[in-house]
Amino acid sequence: MRFQLLLFTAAIAASAAAQQPTDTAHAQNHVIQLPGSLPGLPFSSAVRVGNVLYLSGQIGVLPGTRQLVDTGVVKQTQQTFENIKAVLAYAGSSLDRVFKCTVFLSNIADYAKMNEVYATYFPKDPPARSTVAGSGLALGARVEIECLATVGNSSDGRQPSRSP
Repeated sequence: MRFQLLLFTAAIAASAAAQQPTDTAHAQNHVIQLPGSLPGLPFSSAVRVGNVLYLSGQIGVLPGTRQLVDTGVVKQTQQTFENIKAVLAYAGSSLDRVFKCTVFLSNIADYAKMNEVYATYFPKDPPARSTVAGSGLALGARVEIECLATVGNSSDGRQPSRSP
């Protein structure tokens, strides 16, 4: 029985190793820092790996400041998306290339209002999304959103599409 377990574990490890990229270009990260970002923060605006952008969570601050645009979730969600759009544009992407978002709320009671604003930014073919609520976001924000998006062209020169 132990031998079978050991053999099974070795097979899984070999399979996982075989799935790792051998081309070092696929493993390289390109850190993207939006001009005007506040210095001294321990994270990047985004990181590009291959043709995928991993955006850090954005909150509704006025660009280049640590000042929230408003105390309400509606205005904060709008500003959050404007901040996301700025990072995407700087990195060579856009909202229509976002394929996954994670929304963090400081209070789940804000879900409906946030969702109304969210829907205006993704009116067609919205990306996959998760929403969670917890106690406390940076700077007392009511909403934080992080996104994953594609960047660059597909191998045939066309922009990838989310719809079939």
